[in-house]
Amino acid sequence: MRQPTLDNIFASMTPKQCTMARAALGLSRDDLASLAGLGASTVVRFEAGTAVAAESVTALREALERGGVEFIAAGASVKDGKGPAGVGVRLRG
Repeated sequence: MRQPTLDNIFASMTPKQCTMARAALGLSRDDLASLAGLGASTVVRFEAGTAVAAESVTALREALERGGVEFIAAGASVKDGKGPAGVGVRLRG
C-alpha cells in the first residue's frame, strides 16, 4: 500500500490550520480527538507536522467544520482587495 505524502495530506488542512481552528473553538487536543473519533496522540502528531493517515486528517477537519470553522485556502481572495491571502481559518458568521 502506498503511503500518502505530506503534501497530499496537508492539502486538506495544514497542521497550523488545525492548531488555529482548535484554538478558535476553545478545544483541547483531547476534545478535538474525541469529536473526531481519534486518539489524542494523532492530534499531537499531526499538529507537530508528522504524517498521519489521510482519513485521520479528514476526520479532524470535519470535526472542526462541524464546530463552525471555515478553512481558507492559499491564494484565496480577501475582502479588502489587498491581494491573495495565505492559508488560514475563520469562524462562520
